[in-house]
Amino acid sequence: MKIAQIAPLFESVPPRLYGGTERVVSYLTEELVKQGHHVTLFASADAITTAELVPCTPRALRLDDATRDPIPQLVLMLEKVRERADDFDVLHFHTDYLHFPLFRSESTRILTTLHSRLDLPDHLEFYLRFAEMPLVSVSNAQRRPLRRANFAATVYHGLPVDLHRPTFDARGGYLAFLGRLSPEKRPDRAIAIARAVGMPLKIAAKADKVNEGCYFREVILPLLREPGVEFIGEIDERTKTEFLGQAAALLFPVDWPEPFGLVMIEAMACATPVLAFPCGSVPEIIEDGLTGRIVSNMDEAVCAVPQVLALDRKAIRRRFEERYSSIRMTKDYLRLYRAMIRKTARRGVDAPALAARSAAGATHVSTGSSDDLIEAPVSLDHELCTDQV
Repeated sequence: MKIAQIAPLFESVPPRLYGGTERVVSYLTEELVKQGHHVTLFASADAITTAELVPCTPRALRLDDATRDPIPQLVLMLEKVRERADDFDVLHFHTDYLHFPLFRSESTRILTTLHSRLDLPDHLEFYLRFAEMPLVSVSNAQRRPLRRANFAATVYHGLPVDLHRPTFDARGGYLAFLGRLSPEKRPDRAIAIARAVGMPLKIAAKADKVNEGCYFREVILPLLREPGVEFIGEIDERTKTEFLGQAAALLFPVDWPEPFGLVMIEAMACATPVLAFPCGSVPEIIEDGLTGRIVSNMDEAVCAVPQVLALDRKAIRRRFEERYSSIRMTKDYLRLYRAMIRKTARRGVDAPALAARSAAGATHVSTGSSDDLIEAPVSLDHELCTDQV
């Protein structure tokens, strides 16, 4: 199968430091190549991939001080994709909705995974206007505000099973916070929980100068000056394994409709339990009492810490392998790709060639459960889904 993966340009693929969407695009791309498919990745030139790379900017935009407005670079990337669109059976976008007007006429070959929150007021009218564009949500909670949009499936993220080495006997003795230093991620809650239970907290986090700088300076920085909290900054993948693996638990006290929360499954891959608040995807990802504890307020969080620390780390790792591998994620996406190709073939668009390319790589598809592909039927009929999540 010939597949185009179109990544955001804000981080490299995979990111050098912080970055969720580009990391998932990398895991999916590499597994597709491993399974024998011809994959072309549209991304920044500093991407590292075994796929064919089409460089669209010299470097990732977030780390490029010369970039003031990212929109021209994104539009130029879409033009490169458009010029080569006929080369692919499926074009899989991870760039939100900017490509919709340009690729509307090709909607039978277009799949868009939405990685961000969808509860903003402007979204509903937009997605209904482009109702023929098939969408993938990364959690059921993410899609709830857009029940009438054309969601083909929910596909949970996955990681390579050998990416993070599990630590079954963690000796760090600290609680961990990993993410953005932003109001919705609530690092202030993490600091308060750690202090209430008398455990040190290590924070590995990103703070954007423009968007989150004030919050960091005015809210978080004064808390960091007190004892018991260590701010590490952004960390790379290798450091992340040690950071999460040696932690007694990950604190995920979010206060927004979390679309997925990749750090939760990164912690599970390291065999580390998660203490989380029940916002957005959290109740779907964390199994209360098995891979972590879900709490509703700060008092519950403080009381739950000993319970979290007592969870079986080997069971947490096993659950990660069962539910959140990149092999499972790729299998779910291939199921969608093939459904799209069958739909296109029934409409008489070069059916023999498409069918042959779809079959290519079929013997490489992994075995394993597809229980986390939430929608069994794939809606690609240019109609609105009527399912209720």
